[in-house]
Amino acid sequence: MIKCAAGVPAILFAGSTAFATCPIELAIYGDAQGGAETSGAEIDFMPAGTSATVTNTFRLILDNNVVLNGIVMWTQGAPRPNGSLMYRCPEGDATGQELAACTLWGGVIYTGDDKGTIGLLPAEGIEAPKTLVLADLGPVLRQSRAFGGGGFSKVPSDVFVLKGCQE
Repeated sequence: MIKCAAGVPAILFAGSTAFATCPIELAIYGDAQGGAETSGAEIDFMPAGTSATVTNTFRLILDNNVVLNGIVMWTQGAPRPNGSLMYRCPEGDATGQELAACTLWGGVIYTGDDKGTIGLLPAEGIEAPKTLVLADLGPVLRQSRAFGGGGFSKVPSDVFVLKGCQE
């Protein structure tokens, strides 16, 4: 049995992968393309901790055991959840130039629901949306230094669907 926050069992609806209330910080998403010939990529969210600027943390797990670390920081002015995916960044204090060199993707993270309503990634403590859209993720990652060679070989789509909730 899959359980969501506070040990509450997840409820599966017939013919659907919808889950009972699961907060975004425990959500697990899979590449919407699915299937054996696609990337099989997965996004796993985790609690962001006590950062004053980072509102969400996640990781994108690709084939060949490649993991990209992700953070979300809301912009000022017109608030937007600006996500970044990083690969092999230096540990500890890093310069802006070092962070720019290890950041493979950056952009606004959009959400979708069963009615087709488009929204923005919620902050922690809010129910996980059914769908995530990371615009241009696939094309950008195909051009990244982590693609090919010793990196990942299957490019994910830009759309991920909720597939579970961590315990």
